[in-house]
Amino acid sequence: MKGLQIRGLTARIDEKIIINGLNLTVEDGQIHALMGPNGHGKSTLANILMGHPRYTVQEGAITLDDADLMTLDVSQRARRGLFLAFQYPAEIPGLTVAKFLKRVADLRRDPPKNAAAFLGELKENLKFLEIDPSFVNRYLNDGFSGGEKKRMEILQLLTIRPRFAIFDETDSGLDVDALKVVSAGINRMRGEGFSALLITHYRRLLDLVRPDRVHILERGHIVASGGFELVELLEQDGYDGIRRLVGGTKEAVYER
Repeated sequence: MKGLQIRGLTARIDEKIIINGLNLTVEDGQIHALMGPNGHGKSTLANILMGHPRYTVQEGAITLDDADLMTLDVSQRARRGLFLAFQYPAEIPGLTVAKFLKRVADLRRDPPKNAAAFLGELKENLKFLEIDPSFVNRYLNDGFSGGEKKRMEILQLLTIRPRFAIFDETDSGLDVDALKVVSAGINRMRGEGFSALLITHYRRLLDLVRPDRVHILERGHIVASGGFELVELLEQDGYDGIRRLVGGTKEAVYER
């Protein structure tokens, strides 16, 4: 199957189970939203998908386009087309944005684009994201504002053109203008050959990037899956409303 499949995933950090029997399918061309209370495993799931060594997978399977990801390290997963946009991107003094983007683009493309073609594409993406061209001469995320860091990640997205992207609270702390730019970048990627998982607490991103499916994660597994009605219910009644919908038991799952 084209897309991401997670089956029966159980994972821990040290001796604590964080993800507990999680199942999730995101088909090719789809964008799904993942919401849930703090501390219930959303960011943990993002890190596990990317292969973070801090987490131990006890059982389950993760595939991307039917390729097993479980045996791959972080760099191998990235080459397969997995992309994680962090909530707090790292700063790398000494490495310019332009050099970084050229290098990661070359690793994803076979054959790599020549310098002229790469620069032409980069200029187009900068214009689309309303980023000053001088931005690419700065060191990666060094001294960037929160909004600049998020625009940088969307610039990476458009440059790398990954197969599957995970956005871990990318909308956190963004003003209205930055949020519009970020959502425009995600929507520009939308279509065949690209899928994504949007991890967020807020409706405002999902109003701009309308998800095909919405999932609620609690206690380490998906307790509800449906359409945009889940976002509306969450906004109106909070997670108590979701729990009433599900039925209030740990085993209950709502799907529509």
